[in-house]
Amino acid sequence: MDIHFVIHEAFEGAGYLEHWANERGYKSHYSRVYLGDALPTKETYFDCLIILGGPQNPLTNTIECSYFDSTAEQVLIRNAIDDCKIVIGVCLGAQLIGEALGAKHEKSPHKEIGYFPIQLTEEGRKDPLLQSFGSSEVVGHWHNDMPGLTNTAQVLAVSAGCPRQIVRYSDFVYGFQCHLEFMSTDLDLLIDHSANDFTNRESSSFVQAELTITSTPTRRMNLLLSDFLDKMVVTYLRRYY
Repeated sequence: MDIHFVIHEAFEGAGYLEHWANERGYKSHYSRVYLGDALPTKETYFDCLIILGGPQNPLTNTIECSYFDSTAEQVLIRNAIDDCKIVIGVCLGAQLIGEALGAKHEKSPHKEIGYFPIQLTEEGRKDPLLQSFGSSEVVGHWHNDMPGLTNTAQVLAVSAGCPRQIVRYSDFVYGFQCHLEFMSTDLDLLIDHSANDFTNRESSSFVQAELTITSTPTRRMNLLLSDFLDKMVVTYLRRYY
């Protein structure tokens, strides 16, 4: 399994996703766009494309952020989907998947920062890749927006603060607005960068204190992500190999 990661910022990396890939001996390739790395071309081989988060949104242009090319990333995503690759988006990545498929992202009803429960929908409870999830699971969040929905997209999980937490666009294309890849040891840089997000925290029910965030264990949600990915890979290989 060859996996290509698109990483937008040093403070919002692949987290447990990278650990999972390394543990299974998969080949990992990277476009760290904040360092000027190029996106893969049509000739670049990979089985799975994973697009991570960032403070940008799909409407951010290259004047506002010189190294983030939303249009180019959407073309990459569309090409990967057309080529029958696994495509997984996290946060901004999920929003970019929706945009690539013609579904505009939207503002989430609430900003969510910290660890809050998500609930599986009826479709989520039936999804074969989410069978290890309980009806409610505490996972990471760090967002203001949420992905758009195509006519065929299925919302698999929701939260009190956001009605689109996990979206299935097709059998091998999933968007996670939530962050199951967070590891507590990796969050200091994100917290430092996001200092403004914690102002007036007391007025929001969905923004936790920095200490609460760094002290929350992530093992359960990381294992849920691992199981989802393992099931995805097995299903993909059975269909195409």
